Amino acid sequence: ISDGTDAFVPAVMEHIELAGIHSGDSACVIPPISIPARHIDTIIEYTKKIAVEFGVVGLMNIQYAIANNVVYILEANPRASRTVPLVSKVCNISMARLATQIMLGKKLKDLNLKNKAFHHFGVKEAVFPFNMYQEVDPILGPEMRSTGEVLGLADSFGLAYYKAQEATGQSLPAEGTVLITVEEKDKGGILEVARAFAKIGFKIIASEGTDKFFADHGIASERILKMHEGRPNIVDAIKNGEIQLVINTPAGRLSKYDDSYIRKAAIKYKIPYITTVAAAVAAVKGIAAFRQGHGRAKSLQSYHAEIK
Repeated sequence: ISDGTDAFVPAVMEHIELAGIHSGDSACVIPPISIPARHIDTIIEYTKKIAVEFGVVGLMNIQYAIANNVVYILEANPRASRTVPLVSKVCNISMARLATQIMLGKKLKDLNLKNKAFHHFGVKEAVFPFNMYQEVDPILGPEMRSTGEVLGLADSFGLAYYKAQEATGQSLPAEGTVLITVEEKDKGGILEVARAFAKIGFKIIASEGTDKFFADHGIASERILKMHEGRPNIVDAIKNGEIQLVINTPAGRLSKYDDSYIRKAAIKYKIPYITTVAAAVAAVKGIAAFRQGHGRAKSLQSYHAEIK
């Protein structure tokens, strides 16, 4: 929020998916869970300087990426964004009202705005229309494909993420079998996910390459055939209700075989699916948190009352 000579940053949101996924399609969390404090300070400093230099009066959102411990600016948008109402709810600050007052002539110093500490987490998740277009491959990229978004609030990141998924209509399973089949470049990152699923009692099935990779790293899994390898295969297992969660990162256009049928089958038979390693990490944390306790129903006003 800027008045042209000063700026106030209500929140920094951390995306779950990495840069390269459209910000509107990425889940994100307030407050950040893995960004070092020094980078958050840099982000706030850069944001204030840009807002003042541009002479922004009202709202602005900026997207950043961090690589090799360097903060990069991707884009600065001198306008409101879809996340304004979500930030307002999580942080108990009426951003639209405050920005309107500033646009009508008030100054930030007149509003006495301060960043306040809170101990809950808010997770925004995108809502996609793929259930209406079952032949469309639901992989994410730089082009926005979501048509809405929801918010999950809880006292832990994991439970907030779980609730956000539930709100999209794609509830994560608390138990059962998870299919993991990932591209070569994603195998290093998926180890943490597989170990976490095994720890909470999930059965893991995997395609040949992923299954061998797991075996080499001491993770128990059961091999399942891809469609071109014969039957019974992945699609049969999805159709028969033998799989409760699909984790499949796309093989890419250079692959000999198209694997989009896995994701399309998950959509057709209403099985939750995940297409990035980052989302898989968040999902297993969410499931683990849900299994530890669902918490209790808590009003937005109750969360706000705890903000000091």
